Amino acid sequence: MINPIDQNKLKKLAQVAVQVGLGLEKGQDLIMTAPLEAAPLVRLITREAYRAGAGLVTTLYSDAEATLARYRYGHDLSFDRSTGWLFEGIGQAFDNNAARLAISAENPMLLANEDPDKVGRANKAMSAASAPMRKRIVEFSINWNIVSYPSADWAKQVFPNDNEDVAVGKLADAIFAASRVDLDDPVAAWGEHNKVLAAKSKWLNEHNFAALHFSGPGTDLTIGLADNHEWMGGAAPAKNGIICNPNIPTEEVFTTPHATKVEGYVCSSKPLSYHGTLIDNIKARFEGGRIVEATASVGQEVLTKMLDTDEGARSLGEVALVPYSSPISQSGTLFYNTMFDENAACHIAQGQCYSKCFKDSESISEEQVKANGGNSSQIHVDWMIGSAETNIDGIKQNGDLVPVFRKGEWA
Repeated sequence: MINPIDQNKLKKLAQVAVQVGLGLEKGQDLIMTAPLEAAPLVRLITREAYRAGAGLVTTLYSDAEATLARYRYGHDLSFDRSTGWLFEGIGQAFDNNAARLAISAENPMLLANEDPDKVGRANKAMSAASAPMRKRIVEFSINWNIVSYPSADWAKQVFPNDNEDVAVGKLADAIFAASRVDLDDPVAAWGEHNKVLAAKSKWLNEHNFAALHFSGPGTDLTIGLADNHEWMGGAAPAKNGIICNPNIPTEEVFTTPHATKVEGYVCSSKPLSYHGTLIDNIKARFEGGRIVEATASVGQEVLTKMLDTDEGARSLGEVALVPYSSPISQSGTLFYNTMFDENAACHIAQGQCYSKCFKDSESISEEQVKANGGNSSQIHVDWMIGSAETNIDGIKQNGDLVPVFRKGEWA
């Protein structure tokens, strides 16, 4: 039987993950997480990591059937607990300079038919327990990366009219194209792409906008930017000095909003897949930086529970700019996977900010991040707000307007 996944390109993806995504250094340990379906990519990445001189490579697997068993047979009180001991251990590994790699391949609708109350409680418990691990990631304490593998369940969601092999092959090709591993020299291609993203970040940092104003269908939103914010995109050094590309693929430049300076209303332009459930047609209204009203045509209960996770969940931790002409957008594929769909459209994120997106981020404290307007939360959830009709103006410190996007493209 012919494998629908091009094995040569899968090997290239493993090389890109280690060389470009992680920038893995000799002697550095690596902690990987992946669903069982992604084992073929895990093995290739493990091989590449050891070839690059990795210390120890440790993989933690998840299993969709085991996850469903919990929701169908687990004791009710278990949904208010999570494996804090595991996250604490991973946090300790990060403190010892271990790198982090996650492989995304989950079925985006895995929990769509499960009890929304249990899903919400489990997500909240996991967000709280994973704080020691997540803190090191959002602060860019270590080099980390996310790549994707075309599992059958995910492929059938994206290409529902094709048989399984065809769907997997199509999703694989889409992942490879977005990740630039369908090119002869993907490592060099990533080097050129990173230069483009760095140039956009430099232009935005030179303007030092006080705020951005988004307008378009269902959207009239002003996002104040944090004091001493810094735009980033593509490759960047983590606090351990290693240059990494956290997301493969990536088309965005992003920074930190001011947690109390967001006003207006906005609607989502693509569905959000959130921990195995779908949230679609989000409409939100902000006052004083917080969402005071939010609705969704699909997944309303899960959306509400997500926004009620903690005090910071209703405020923004990220704003990102992506042109409508990005390769992922032009592919016309809806991936039902945030890492891909967010790179097809401008987006915002509820919850935790990235302390890396501040000037002098290497030495900035949590207190300084908060004083500058950075948000704190147990969650960081991106959702898409950009389209071919999105206009964005930068508002300078003196109130002057500078066109940033017109009809979904850089102005």
